[in-house]
Amino acid sequence: MSRWPDKYLIGLTGNIATGKSVVRKMLEHLGAYGIDADAVGHRCISKGAPGYPEVVRLFGQWILDENGEINRQSLAKLVFSNATLLAKLEEVVHPLVREAVGLLVERAHAHVVVIEAIKLAESGLAKECDALWVTDVPEWIQMVRLREKRGQSEEAAQMRVSAQPPPQEKLARADVVIHNDGSFEATWDQVQAAWRRIPQAAEVVTAPLPRAEAAVRRGKPPDADQIAEFINSVTHPPRSLAREDVMAAFGQKAFFLLERNGRIMGLIGWQVDNLVTRADQVLLDPSLPTDRALPLLLHAVEAASSELQSEAAVVYVDRSMARDRAWRKAGYEPSSLGSLGVHAWEEAAREAYVPDAQLFFKRLREDRVLRPI
Repeated sequence: MSRWPDKYLIGLTGNIATGKSVVRKMLEHLGAYGIDADAVGHRCISKGAPGYPEVVRLFGQWILDENGEINRQSLAKLVFSNATLLAKLEEVVHPLVREAVGLLVERAHAHVVVIEAIKLAESGLAKECDALWVTDVPEWIQMVRLREKRGQSEEAAQMRVSAQPPPQEKLARADVVIHNDGSFEATWDQVQAAWRRIPQAAEVVTAPLPRAEAAVRRGKPPDADQIAEFINSVTHPPRSLAREDVMAAFGQKAFFLLERNGRIMGLIGWQVDNLVTRADQVLLDPSLPTDRALPLLLHAVEAASSELQSEAAVVYVDRSMARDRAWRKAGYEPSSLGSLGVHAWEEAAREAYVPDAQLFFKRLREDRVLRPI
């Protein structure tokens, strides 16, 4: 049992490229508050954070990039080839991650909290959890994903896979095993079945919308056909998304849908990772007035982001829509990469980058959530 009696903590782990983040996103769709402990660890060693000087002292100035930030690729190349150096890095990072995760859990409003961490047991976080979920795929799928989705060479991918303990160690301790080597829908079915067994877990339910009015609700995987049809109808040139494409997108982000008379008339694709809201898809039916429709979608995202303790929002918008004054009225400022001022916000903007789109930025809260760490 965790030290938070009012919450149910899921520890989500699994070896590299087994789909942990996809499962965490699915749990978030069902109403859980998700924490990516590995991303929290990155924050803890960013410039100005408490782990930064110790990591630089241990590994030297050569791991810094031109901005003085720790180059994670250089650091990873070093520690994944040397178990002693990896252990030294973890001695610095793990205590900070435990403290930060504790703060986030304490402040979370959701009853179910899922902590995703590749080193869940090694960091001590597993002891805080009520249940251990483990994702699993064959090794050859790990290798394919590392090469194709993360652009790693065969040698680098093998080094990452070999640096981790055999998956049997995690599987032997698991309360729930998610086999993530099939379709998105097959994984979704496993997650839903396990979710229904959680004590007092309740899925987020959206109230029915008045049919004559435009209103916003959360999209769910069963909406995939309608979402694909809407996206195909409003993009130019027209796209040819299928249900499977949208289902796969649910493994990365959430959707808010603007509906009128039972039809989707607008949507925003968004996620909160590492305490930053990212939106990379904003679409409206041309018949809708932007100054009325856009605030409804943005308000929904901001309200949900507040529940998820997000510090700021980065939104990428088609340049034709970016000219609308509704953005400034809603508090979003046109920005560019390199101008946001905080490393975590910059990193989020770079990871969400959409070519030929306009970046808008809005600070959602005055305090930095992890400033006390």
